[in-house]
Amino acid sequence: MYGKVKSACLLGIEGQIIEVEVDISNGLPQVNLVGLPDSAVRESVERVRAAIKNCSFKFPMNRITVNLAPADLRKEGSSFDLAIAAAILGTSGQVSFEELEHTLLLGELALDGSLRPVPGILSMVFAAKQSGLTKVIVPAQNAAEASLLNHMKVYAINNLMELGKLAHMDNELNRHIVNGINNKPHKSTKNDTQSDSLIEDFADVSGQHQVKRAMMIAAAGQHNILLIGPPGTGKTMLIRRMPTILAPMSDHEALEVTKIYSASGKLSDRSTLMRTRPFRSPHHTISSAALVGGGTNPKPGEVSLAHHGVLFLDELPEFSRAALEVLRQPIEDRSVTIGRARAICTFPSNFLLAAAMNPCPCGFLGADSDTNPCTCGPLKIQKYRSKLSGPLLDRIDLHVEVPKPSYTQLKEQSHYLSSAEMLEKVLEAQKRQKMRYLGMNIQSNKELSGKLLRTLCKLNEECEAILSASFEKMGLSVRAHDRILRLARTIADLENCDHIEAGHLAEAIQYRNLDKSNI
Repeated sequence: MYGKVKSACLLGIEGQIIEVEVDISNGLPQVNLVGLPDSAVRESVERVRAAIKNCSFKFPMNRITVNLAPADLRKEGSSFDLAIAAAILGTSGQVSFEELEHTLLLGELALDGSLRPVPGILSMVFAAKQSGLTKVIVPAQNAAEASLLNHMKVYAINNLMELGKLAHMDNELNRHIVNGINNKPHKSTKNDTQSDSLIEDFADVSGQHQVKRAMMIAAAGQHNILLIGPPGTGKTMLIRRMPTILAPMSDHEALEVTKIYSASGKLSDRSTLMRTRPFRSPHHTISSAALVGGGTNPKPGEVSLAHHGVLFLDELPEFSRAALEVLRQPIEDRSVTIGRARAICTFPSNFLLAAAMNPCPCGFLGADSDTNPCTCGPLKIQKYRSKLSGPLLDRIDLHVEVPKPSYTQLKEQSHYLSSAEMLEKVLEAQKRQKMRYLGMNIQSNKELSGKLLRTLCKLNEECEAILSASFEKMGLSVRAHDRILRLARTIADLENCDHIEAGHLAEAIQYRNLDKSNI
C-alpha cells in the first residue's frame, strides 16, 4: 500500500515543499525513515507511533517505509510529524486521502496526539501557495499566522483525532481579505501601527537641531549615518528615536519582515503582520556569524532581522574588525549569501545602518578642555579610529558631529521639532522619490547608481566646481563621490527642489566629517 501527502520545511527563511511518501508492506514490524532526515526528524517516528495509539487509531504492525522527497535535501525540525502520521493513517485506510489532496500538513505531535506549534509557518504556507496548494492544516496556535496569506483555506486542529473530522470542515477560520493581504480581526497590538502611543519622540531632545536634520535626511533617503561625539551628548538617545520618523511599512515589506521573524522563531504576535519597522541593537561582542547569519544549516543574522528597519551599532570601534568588515557586502548588495556544505542561503538585508562612536578612546576630544580634558595622544586616537576601515566608512553617507549642549540649550523653552513633524517632511520627500522612480525597481535615493545616478543627479557648473574642489582636497573615493550625489538628491527632495543646487551639495559634503579630518 502506498500513500503520499505534502509537508514543508525551512531552507534558510524560505519554505520548501516536501513530499512525505509512505509504503506499507508485509514483513517484520519496523519503520524506516529515509530522505536525509536529521535527529529531530528521525525521532518523529516514536512521537508518531505514540500519538497514533493514544488517539484510538491503530499503528500498522507491518514494514513501513517513510520517504521525505526530494531525498538530496537535508530535512530538519519537527514540522513533519503531522504529515507522517496522516500518511500512515491514510495508507492504512483509517483516514480518507481525498481530504488531504492539495493540502499542506504541518505540526509537531505530542505523545498524547495533541499538536504543538512550529516556527516558520508563514514561509512554509507561502511556499505552498506558490506551488498551487489551496489548503493547509496546522496546529491551532499557528492558525492565525497561517491565515495572514489570502486565498488559502486554513484548518486548525488541536489533536490527531480531529484529522478524521475534516470532511465536515467545521473549524475553517473566518478570514477578512483587504487589498490582497489577509488581516484577521484582532485587537490592537504594538505591531499594528507606528503611531501607536510612541513613548520616544524627538521633541524630548533639547537642542541638537543640526543632528536632527541629518537624521531626517537619513530617514528620507535611507542613508547610513554615523554620530560622533563625547559621552552624554545624546547619540544613543537620538538614534533610538530613528524609527519614529521612518515611513510605515507597505504590505509587501510587512510580509517580508514577518517571514524572517517567523522563520527565526522571534515572532511575538502570530495574529498580525509586523507593522513596526525592526530596530536591532546588537552588543559589540557579537560574532561575525551572529551579525550576518551562519550555522551548519544557515540562519539569518542581525542584518536580516533588521531588514526594512534600523541596525544600530553603538560604540562602533568596539566591535571586532572581522564583524565590521563582513557588513560591507550586505550594505552594498542589500542581501547576504551564506554558503555551507549542506546549503547555500540568501537572506535579505536592506537596512539603514545607524552607528555611534566617541571621537577618541577617552571620549572627550573636542569637548570642554577645562572640565573634561582629553587624555589621549595622537597615536592613541589614530589607533582608535583605524579600527574603522576606509571601505566601511565610505559606505556610511553621513558622518555627523554631536556637540555637547550647553546648559542654556537644555533649559530653553523653545519649540523642538517633534517626530510627527519630521515624519511629515520625510513622507513628502519619499513621495517625490516614488514619483521619480515610477516603473523602476528603485525605492529610495540610496539605490541610485550608474547611468541613472548621473542622469537624475546632474549638476550645474557651480555645483561641479564645488564637488571637484572637494574631491581633490578631501581625497574622496569614487564611492564617496557617488554617495555625496545621492545625499544631495535627498536634501533637494526635502527642500522640494527638482534640481540639485549649490546649497544642497555643500550640505551633503559637510556630512563627510571623517573625510574632512584627513585634510
